[in-house]
Amino acid sequence: MTTLRLEAASRIVEGALKRAAELALKPMTVAVLDGGGHLIAFKRQDHSGILRPDIAVGKAWGTLGMGAGGRSLALRAAAAPAFYAALAGASQGRVIPVAGGVLVLDTDREILGAVGVSGDIPDNDESCAIYGIEQAGLVAGTGEIR
Repeated sequence: MTTLRLEAASRIVEGALKRAAELALKPMTVAVLDGGGHLIAFKRQDHSGILRPDIAVGKAWGTLGMGAGGRSLALRAAAAPAFYAALAGASQGRVIPVAGGVLVLDTDREILGAVGVSGDIPDNDESCAIYGIEQAGLVAGTGEIR
């Protein structure tokens, strides 16, 4: 597989929301981007906050742009805050370096796209993203990829 298709992206969203329900999490928002950073699947649960769509897309976009999972980006941001402040400016605020942004990889560990989940604490958001990706038969990339 060289591209992330709508069918797989839809399975990722549904899987992430299923995991959120199993864990009884707060209302979630899930965004799936293809390898070019284009939104291909998205759902926002009832009562999910008005900033959640921007946060979910920002988590996914940042991981895709930097080629590393959100958990890894959060560690990098803590170690180099000036760089990540500059990166936020350069990306017009679109990079959100927090767990909950997860790369979507094929079995050869090639990047197909990214998922951003927002609504609960970052660890829970990430758990939902990973579960959704795995439900689609793909590989979740939470750390350094390249």
